[in-house]
Amino acid sequence: MTSNDLLQLCRRLLDTDAVPVAWHPGHAGTQVLRASTAAHREVIVKPHRSHERHAQEEHAYRTWVLALGDRAPRLLATTDEPPAIVITAVPGVPLSQLRLSLEAEQDTYRQAGRLLKTLHAAGPPRLEPDWTAWLAERAEYWIHQAGDRVTPSYRAEVRAHMRALQDLAPLPTVPCHLDFMPRNMIYGDDGIVRLIDFEHSRYDLPARDLVRLATRIWPLRPDLRGSFLDGYGQLSAPDRELLEHCAPLDALTASVTTTLR
Repeated sequence: MTSNDLLQLCRRLLDTDAVPVAWHPGHAGTQVLRASTAAHREVIVKPHRSHERHAQEEHAYRTWVLALGDRAPRLLATTDEPPAIVITAVPGVPLSQLRLSLEAEQDTYRQAGRLLKTLHAAGPPRLEPDWTAWLAERAEYWIHQAGDRVTPSYRAEVRAHMRALQDLAPLPTVPCHLDFMPRNMIYGDDGIVRLIDFEHSRYDLPARDLVRLATRIWPLRPDLRGSFLDGYGQLSAPDRELLEHCAPLDALTASVTTTLR
């Protein structure tokens, strides 16, 4: 969708007098509009790459995100054709773009831990006996996508972890974010951390929301791991085992998607 398309969509769905404020890069070459409206102040108009992503994010906003209160945007309008949503704009800057004092940074991760714990508790746990088998299928998909970019030994390692994960089934799944990274944590002038971007959200293994933090941030910043777990709660032995088995799959998908960009 073009910039003008997004503006016209905002005017059709929400406010005929909406005016553009800024344009932001979205996923996979898409663009997101920040607009000013009379009734809702600044809003975000977000198009989706597919109807599946649209349905996932709309469902998340109508159900689990409500549990976060003012720590997340609110859904204002939605349309299936084209797939897009309009949400309130939360004030602040992505945590990934900030330099904070050590104390402030640790506090943000403590808040992030509480936010994720609240999201994980926003729906009743479900025992999913086939979920680990589905993850193993996804691993095979990404192995195929990677082709010669990964070694035979690494393919064997990923498959071994998927078999070990299946041995743990059935495992409880909960509402998950599945892109839980500092770029989606917005730090406001009030020192409050808010969570955005729920288009990947679905029921999944809770440890999958921790993998990227555990593999990309915590190894160099164990203090942030401690702060996060102060808010989230300490990990059980099964949690740590799930992290160990899910990490290679996340690394595989990250390496393939980075190469394909």
